[in-house]
Amino acid sequence: MKILVTGACGFAGSAIISGLLEARAGLKIVPVDNLSRPGSEINRRALQKLGLRLRHVDIRMASDVAALERADWVIDAAANPSVLAGVTEGVTSRQVIEHNLIGTINLLEYCKAQRAGFTLLSTSRVYSVAELAKLKLTTKAHAFRPVPQKVPGLSLAGVSEQFSTKPPVSLYGAAKYASEQLALEYGKTFGFKVYINRCGVLAGAGQFGKADQGIFAFWIHSYKWKKPLRYLGFDGRGHQVRDCLHPRDLVSVLLKQISGSKGPNLCNFGGGIRSSMSLRQLSDWCADRWGAHKIARGREERPFDVPWLVLDSRQAARQWSWKPETDRETILEEIARHAEEHPDWLEISR
Repeated sequence: MKILVTGACGFAGSAIISGLLEARAGLKIVPVDNLSRPGSEINRRALQKLGLRLRHVDIRMASDVAALERADWVIDAAANPSVLAGVTEGVTSRQVIEHNLIGTINLLEYCKAQRAGFTLLSTSRVYSVAELAKLKLTTKAHAFRPVPQKVPGLSLAGVSEQFSTKPPVSLYGAAKYASEQLALEYGKTFGFKVYINRCGVLAGAGQFGKADQGIFAFWIHSYKWKKPLRYLGFDGRGHQVRDCLHPRDLVSVLLKQISGSKGPNLCNFGGGIRSSMSLRQLSDWCADRWGAHKIARGREERPFDVPWLVLDSRQAARQWSWKPETDRETILEEIARHAEEHPDWLEISR
């Protein structure tokens, strides 16, 4: 079987490729990337060591995608993965839509023509910022926690697929949500398999160094090398909470999807409550390892930040027999070792 993986030189794409090759012999992987980010060349060399030849393709260009060789399946891991993209950083709103929606449309047209299956790596940021901001929270052990309340799609296990996707969700989240809907429509209309994997915060060693794309890695690298850090928004004490998931833990379900196993078209995949922590708790973890480092406080809030977002992946457990295999401590330790070995990582990977 030949599998085309977009975003192959990104953190998620490269981890998934190595995981697929390790898990199953006989797979032919076709890595695709436009090499638009500085850290991409690092992962390009890693792909070369695996014996893979990168296809330098910009999926925003329909002609580039149409010219790709035939594959049996497409895993779309390409994205501009920042909720601030098109708002406060050096990416325009049009570029966000081109990367995260137009590129997906071009891949869906490819799948239609090639009769290939399609898996989209989507995001927990399709869930409504306004509804998440309205959750009733308490603070315990330096972390926000929701109190019992009747909110559709919310339980003690986290936010499920039934939680509101009502805007605002950010340009990034909106483009991903639109991609989800179009992918499902294409699959139904043109008769090819489509799966939407809504992922929580992906984290692990080698993640590129930006706070809004990989907060766990960014925070640990910054703390280790005493870079300026600041708790932003809410109570200004770092009580906001997210869960983390290593992308290699997606490999088992991707293999089932590619192999034709039956399961729901759309599922959450996150680390869950056990892999969740607040920024303050992450700082305490770093302090235990490397000693004290002063964290500044700021009450101003960034656009689209949320106080608490943990994914409920119980549907994936029921329908795919899936669970995260890499626990939080292992993920943090992996990142910490990488930080110790790469003091300049934040600069070279941005």
